[in-house]
Amino acid sequence: MSSTNHAIEQQLFTMLRRTNAIHVSTAHGDYELERSSYGILCLLDDEGPMRLGQIATTFNLDPSTITRQVQAVERLGLAARSQDPQDRRAALLDLTPEGRDAVRTARAHRREMLDLLLGAWSEDEREEFLRALTRFNTTVTRWIEDSAPPSPAGD
Repeated sequence: MSSTNHAIEQQLFTMLRRTNAIHVSTAHGDYELERSSYGILCLLDDEGPMRLGQIATTFNLDPSTITRQVQAVERLGLAARSQDPQDRRAALLDLTPEGRDAVRTARAHRREMLDLLLGAWSEDEREEFLRALTRFNTTVTRWIEDSAPPSPAGD
């Protein structure tokens, strides 16, 4: 492993640990949203009602895993299932009004945290970080979807 890759691996590990600490520190209200719950709620807030299979595909997870995670947000009253008007055999998951408030409040808190963390960064530095992070996430997504390593040439 090159010294650069070694340093990247260390920084990714540090970032994952620290983002977990940020996740915990931005918890509020009567409950703490687990990362998986937060992801589902954000997806529903962005995309609207979805079938559980669509959610599983989006997160590249087994449907049984998504079912357990969905049950957790349903127990909290943050999401609810309804009949899919396109296919009466299927159910759609959507945010409840409480879920919409919870996810939007959590997002606002996280954005405030980012404003604090990146406050000393110039707009150019933020954009450069966004480009690199987006490229990295796109590469990871392609690798997962293709089950093959990315080409050495990059994008």
